[in-house]
Amino acid sequence: MISTSLQPLEAPSPAYICPLDQACSYLEAAGRELKLDQGLLEVLSHPRKVVTVSIPVKRDSGEIQILAGHRVQHCDVLGPYKGGTRYHPAVTLREVSALAMLMTWKCALLGIPYGGAKGGIALDPKRYSVGELERITRRYTSELIKDIGPSVDIPAPDMGTSTREMAWMMDTYSVNVGHAVPGVVTGKPLSIGGSRGREMATGRGVMIIVREALLDLGKSLADVRVVIQGFGNVGGAAALLLHQAGAKVIAVSTGTGGVYSQEGLDIPALKAYATENHRSVIGFPDAVPISNAELLTLPCDVLIPAALENQITEENVNQVQAKIVAEAANGPVTLMASQALEARGVTVLPDILANAGGVVVSYLEWVQGLSYVFWDEERVNREMEHLMVQAYRQVIKHSRTRQISLRLAAYTLGVGRVAQALTDRGLYP
Repeated sequence: MISTSLQPLEAPSPAYICPLDQACSYLEAAGRELKLDQGLLEVLSHPRKVVTVSIPVKRDSGEIQILAGHRVQHCDVLGPYKGGTRYHPAVTLREVSALAMLMTWKCALLGIPYGGAKGGIALDPKRYSVGELERITRRYTSELIKDIGPSVDIPAPDMGTSTREMAWMMDTYSVNVGHAVPGVVTGKPLSIGGSRGREMATGRGVMIIVREALLDLGKSLADVRVVIQGFGNVGGAAALLLHQAGAKVIAVSTGTGGVYSQEGLDIPALKAYATENHRSVIGFPDAVPISNAELLTLPCDVLIPAALENQITEENVNQVQAKIVAEAANGPVTLMASQALEARGVTVLPDILANAGGVVVSYLEWVQGLSYVFWDEERVNREMEHLMVQAYRQVIKHSRTRQISLRLAAYTLGVGRVAQALTDRGLYP
């Protein structure tokens, strides 16, 4: 039996806002603020290369299934492309295109010599065996073999992928070129050239940016009440680090629902419970069940959406009671909702700043892999924190100088640096 699955497995909700339309809106706003030439904006609004490949996979049952894999390379004016590889039922070409564009601005904002890229396959990894996922990953990599490389495009883990998939990608690429190439991907296992600190990097970056934002408000992390939507790699790491820093994490959730405790959750115990309970936090002792929708509206000092895009929209923004919203996910707050929060005096820490810790440590891993000199975790964390704090301070200064939102400040810095580099390099021919 042969089946074809070229479309997302889940239809978007009626409230769905296209990530690409939103990304282009941010670019246009930054262009107006910077008074960029319209022709330059046209160049920046289009990806340089879009690759869609057919991935035939033999299921364990003997069934042949055809999946669609994407890789969008937005802009390499500052350096090789960089971006994650996502396995999720809702992956679409437009979503991947939006995320590639955001990665361009993120790298520029952090001062990293990369351009933006993103890859993805529309599948639910929970419905595939380990063997099937390996065959899918290796075929996907082989189809992209001419479009990736340590000086061309460096994939990394994203939603639904991990160090395991990166090891398969590295091995497939290395076998094809005839020698080990640790720099072709980041987010690898330590045994084959991965970096210490990479697993916690995005969550650590979120913690650092939240800490800096609180300091600007005359507060510290001690006893601050935090709510986190998403308890995976990013949300879980942020929760643990904030808990260790003295914050009171009062609610977390996964896709199936969340738990709430007025007195604060025992995060190490909750992480152990989730590991044993197939990543679910439902049923955790001494906590009250709560839905994802209810979690977003809890009274708190800091709300961290660390799951999917379009979580805070015009429909629920008026119910959000947080004083700070830190976008650990990509695009969890829509443009209109973000403007509504800012109008109420809520500090919105934009995704291209708040969740940049992952790409920073990916960059540090790439540098280590190219030099074959590897650092201890203390140095990795120190280098990452320096770049994150530096970027935050630049965004704050830019926001105050221009009297614009933090989001627009972050985008004008990122877009402006790419636009300047493109202007300096010129167009070929």
